[in-house]
Amino acid sequence: MIEAEHLSKIYGTNPAIEDVTFSVEKGEILGFLGPNGAGKTTTMRILTGYLPATSGTARIAKFDVHEHSMTVRQQIGYLPETPPLYPDMTVEAFLHFVGRIKGMAAGDRPKRVVSAMTRCNLLSKRNVLIRKLSKGFRQRVGIAQAIVHDPPAIILDEPTVGLDPRQIIDVRNLIKSLAGDHTIILSTHILPEVSMTCDRVAIINRGKIVATNTPEQLLAQLAEGTGYELEIDGNMEGLVSRLQSLAGIQTVEVLRDRRMGNRRHRLRVTTQSGFDPGRELAAMVVRSGLGLYEMRRLQASLEDVFLELTTEEKIAGEPDRNSAENAEELRSSVSEANLETNLDSPEDAQAN
Repeated sequence: MIEAEHLSKIYGTNPAIEDVTFSVEKGEILGFLGPNGAGKTTTMRILTGYLPATSGTARIAKFDVHEHSMTVRQQIGYLPETPPLYPDMTVEAFLHFVGRIKGMAAGDRPKRVVSAMTRCNLLSKRNVLIRKLSKGFRQRVGIAQAIVHDPPAIILDEPTVGLDPRQIIDVRNLIKSLAGDHTIILSTHILPEVSMTCDRVAIINRGKIVATNTPEQLLAQLAEGTGYELEIDGNMEGLVSRLQSLAGIQTVEVLRDRRMGNRRHRLRVTTQSGFDPGRELAAMVVRSGLGLYEMRRLQASLEDVFLELTTEEKIAGEPDRNSAENAEELRSSVSEANLETNLDSPEDAQAN
């Protein structure tokens, strides 16, 4: 449904993104994950036709974004990081306006508007001015305008930024409810967003895709750091060497904690990939005559995967992709400001 092949966007000599390739299947939610300035927004804007790529191709529903721009725009719903709302319109009037400018037939608009408000839990706010809504409800209106024409593909750029925990859960559940009927790309740097919402993850760092897989497969690829943490009581002499002799044990580390006194100790045991020596660890501690107060499994998290793939030292002389991304943001902000200055009001547009 959504395909990006070798996309690059270069400003002068600085690439904002470079050779970005990924695809999203019909009905799937793809989490587009990366640190700030990694190239997420640039990629989203290329996919929506807002920004031309320097090289590469992007297709939505098999239509090339560059060659069939207007057709592609009919196939997508787009929520930028700042929702494009008219604060002095009511929710329902705004969605009717959006449906009109998106080319929906007059006979279809009332039904589609009510459907979008229902799915986004906005019926109780239909006659409320948008400027009087909380940020969470304004975000819902932004999603409603993206789906009001029932597009097959939806692109959401940082849809929960700035929301409180309750609002984040509500928007997250809304996005999950859209899956199946719609293909969704969710751009974010918030890790729980990805693990709780997305079917697959594409991680971008410094303008390049560094991994694409399901969250479960990404975790399985990161064996380092998995193992156990133990709290034991008694004489530790010889225990570390005995534990290291067990099959599948990679390292045994004694953690220093003055609060535990002289007899209590905490150990961190990392294991080799494919081994789970938990039973043997517990048995060895007990056979050594020590008290086992706690034994907790350690598993790699999506945060560990993210840090593993995106934490790196900047190479001297390498182009600063963050600067390129920020330059693109500045150009875009100026462009949007100029566009807003010259844009007709909704009333003017309706009059025309």
